[in-house]
Amino acid sequence: MQVASVQMGVVEDDKAKAIDRAVDWIGHCRGADLIVLPELWNIGFMSFDEYYAQAENEDGPTLSAMRAVAREMEVYLHTGSLVLEENGQYYNASYLLSPRGEILGSYRKIHLYAYASREKQLLSPGTAISVISTPLGVFGLATCFDLRFPELFRRMVDRGAEIFLVCSAWPYPRLEHWLMLNRVRAIENQCALISANSVGPNRGATLVGHSMMVDAWGTIMASGGDDEVILRTRVDTEKIHEARERFPGLAGRTEWL
Repeated sequence: MQVASVQMGVVEDDKAKAIDRAVDWIGHCRGADLIVLPELWNIGFMSFDEYYAQAENEDGPTLSAMRAVAREMEVYLHTGSLVLEENGQYYNASYLLSPRGEILGSYRKIHLYAYASREKQLLSPGTAISVISTPLGVFGLATCFDLRFPELFRRMVDRGAEIFLVCSAWPYPRLEHWLMLNRVRAIENQCALISANSVGPNRGATLVGHSMMVDAWGTIMASGGDDEVILRTRVDTEKIHEARERFPGLAGRTEWL
């Protein structure tokens, strides 16, 4: 499976332009079987003043454009996330689309960020883990701050996850945490991990970029820096299971009383 992670900057205060840019970036990923986008790329994670005004439902412009481009390119697409409004509640929601533009599954961010952030004040947390089986592999979805909570990833691997897809808007100055947690979540669960992080300025903050593709041994297969970039790598689910067989770390767990 060929995977592409799109590390792109935020377009502030112009969602239509942001969507057009994302479609253009996706168009440069031809040849990929799966494409992954960042968290809240259509308005910017730090644009808290826009969360409610720019919230959408599943028929809104962002998801509609993503479904159309997935169909046009015949590719699996992790949409990154958007602010979803449903029954008066607001969520940080991401979607996995099929090559026919169908919604295969979605995830509402469980761990909302409160430090120097209004996300937890403005949004409601999700309550469900998302593990999605496809012909490419079994994907577990997570978003940004979720990386700090290993129990979420362990529950996903217990439900069959082979590859974690992480959309993010991780800011400076905690770059070292980001670099470490991407690898640790892969190592401890013997899963591959693909992250797509936003990069550059957003409402006075700076997003770190450094998106990453990590194999089940924790080895970095591809990584970004401080600029917009498309990362590409090949992920082989057979090698994930081979790693688990060669070093059966997960099998060594015990039940604690």
